Amino acid sequence: MKVLVTGFDPFGGESINPAWEAVKCIRNEIAGAEIVTMQIPTVVGRSIERIHEKMKELQPDMVISVGQAGGRFGVTPERVAINITDARIPDNEGNQPIDEPVFADGDAAYFSNLPVKAMVQAIKDAGYPSSLSNSAGTYICNHVMYGILYYIHKEFPDVRGGFIHVPYAASQAVNKPNTPSMAIADITAALEAAIEAAVRNTCDIRAVGGEIH
Repeated sequence: MKVLVTGFDPFGGESINPAWEAVKCIRNEIAGAEIVTMQIPTVVGRSIERIHEKMKELQPDMVISVGQAGGRFGVTPERVAINITDARIPDNEGNQPIDEPVFADGDAAYFSNLPVKAMVQAIKDAGYPSSLSNSAGTYICNHVMYGILYYIHKEFPDVRGGFIHVPYAASQAVNKPNTPSMAIADITAALEAAIEAAVRNTCDIRAVGGEIH
């Protein structure tokens, strides 16, 4: 089995992106699966294109993209991506699409076909905070998650894919009072636990993962 794991470059004025800092430290083999990591740009369109090119080259069995969600307390696998890009801030090339579809011929939304609840439980069992997220936002993270699932739907029906959000790294929160953060090593360990759960579980577990609001 081959698993492609991607992480973004820094954006929004930050000097690092904890997604890539953690992803680049992931072991190259987890539960017998080969792990291939790649940095992608925080840029509308180009981020998805890079992943699509790598999917065609590598022919992975699984694709997991990882992104920063500053303000979240834990590592949060995403359940669904929506067909909209509504950028609060410009991307790293100055693009700021408002209310634009990711792909005009795509469905309104795509659900991750990863065992997201099993991944949440595995992260918790490893000793790190985690919960299931039902919104990947409307910026590049959702944009990329939707793109991965779009290409799975259109071209790679046997591939599983999805997205995981991670908190700020500890160094990013130094001047952000009361902002949750995690050490990069802990984020990496949480991601490895999630990947192992995804490799080992072809079907998801039945567990509470909903929210009241």
